Amino acid sequence: MGRRALTYAVLLCLAGAGLALWAATRSWSVELTVRPAPLPPVRDARSGASLLPWLPALALVTLAGGGAVLATRGRLRRVLGVLLGVLGLAVAAGGGYGLVADVGGAVSRQWPALCLLGGLLAAVGGWWTAARGGDWPAMGARYERPARTAPEAASAQSDPGGPPTPLAGRRTTEAWDALDRGEDPTAD
Repeated sequence: MGRRALTYAVLLCLAGAGLALWAATRSWSVELTVRPAPLPPVRDARSGASLLPWLPALALVTLAGGGAVLATRGRLRRVLGVLLGVLGLAVAAGGGYGLVADVGGAVSRQWPALCLLGGLLAAVGGWWTAARGGDWPAMGARYERPARTAPEAASAQSDPGGPPTPLAGRRTTEAWDALDRGEDPTAD
């Protein structure tokens, strides 16, 4: 269940932030400026990004944070979930502002509504991560260096000029083979 919940939370954050980012780049309003008779009117289309310049930036940060949920674990993941929840609500507030504000000209309400929806989806994914994310699985530790035991660490510190490491002076392929076995060929 943990892996599935992690997947759903990440997908909510990514889909919500992506939807909000896309909706913020669409034309939210079009203003026509009338010019003298032979000239056509000037059409000035304004996107959500031009009306609220901070909106796409917050959506991008939320998008990156949704991916970062995969790389974190425990308490840090929960803190990231709170941050994503707050960012999602801020993005939703930008979409809500676009729905109710008088920005002039012909207003398209569908893009602010999608921005609002995307922010709410990202916020739900963030708050879900904050509430449950500490118990979800983390990335594998396959490539992390194993911790030394106390006797190994003491012998390495007490005898710095001791015998050479098992791989000292050997060929490069043997060093790669040692890495494949999980050994560190550079360890003292």
